[in-house]
Amino acid sequence: MNSVLLDLGFLKIKWYSFFIFIAFITASIIIYRESKKKNIKEDIITNLLFYGILIGILGARTYFVLFNLDYYLNNPQEILMIWNGGLAIHGGIIATLIFVLIYSKKEKLNLTLLTDIIVVGLIIAQAIGRWGNFFNQEAYGRIIELSYLKNLHIPKFIINGMYIDGNYREPTFLYESILNVIGFIILLVLRKNIKIHTGTLTSIYLIWYGLVRFFIEILRSDSLMLGNLKIAMLVSLTGVIIGIIVLIRSIKNNKLYIDDKIEN
Repeated sequence: MNSVLLDLGFLKIKWYSFFIFIAFITASIIIYRESKKKNIKEDIITNLLFYGILIGILGARTYFVLFNLDYYLNNPQEILMIWNGGLAIHGGIIATLIFVLIYSKKEKLNLTLLTDIIVVGLIIAQAIGRWGNFFNQEAYGRIIELSYLKNLHIPKFIINGMYIDGNYREPTFLYESILNVIGFIILLVLRKNIKIHTGTLTSIYLIWYGLVRFFIEILRSDSLMLGNLKIAMLVSLTGVIIGIIVLIRSIKNNKLYIDDKIEN
């Protein structure tokens, strides 16, 4: 598996970096479009995206480094080499959420209104970003037979890419990417066609992605560990619980917002 997209001699652009970049651009476009429908000023969203992305990357890298601390203490020069992989989405989400909480108070905006806007772009960005993991040969599952991969009827280049360290591996990156696309479609359908309460999209995202990631982690064999515990499973369950609480509170608050398509 060649992880390099473009080799200019003095600079190598990796597939991982390319897909992360595309993920950020895609999420930003969607978030801009969503914010316009809610009449939020463009400069507010520009600042939100600029600082949110930086803080998200920092949080994702810090999270990954902390759970691989022994390695990075012995190889400190690699801590900043994010182009080699090692961005933990849960760390990015936690760091960005803290920033959005502070930012929403500063701008006197409803927190769940902002997160409703963000999660629509976030989940499709996660789907795209998983392909960066594929080219870095990360986020894979158990050892399997070649026949298992062929029975999935997936493209040959994916099958070839799942040959890692002398064994074929289950393409858990692909499962998660597809399920995130489905989650994105669910959020779009809810937003466009159904009268929903502020906070509903946020809650559905937390519940959907939490369940997806929990079950994907069962299959993964390169998870971040806390002792004998796959930390992503614990964080995912926490996300599901928070999502349920947000959903209940959003319904109780009874604040509806309606998409332009419905209004017309």
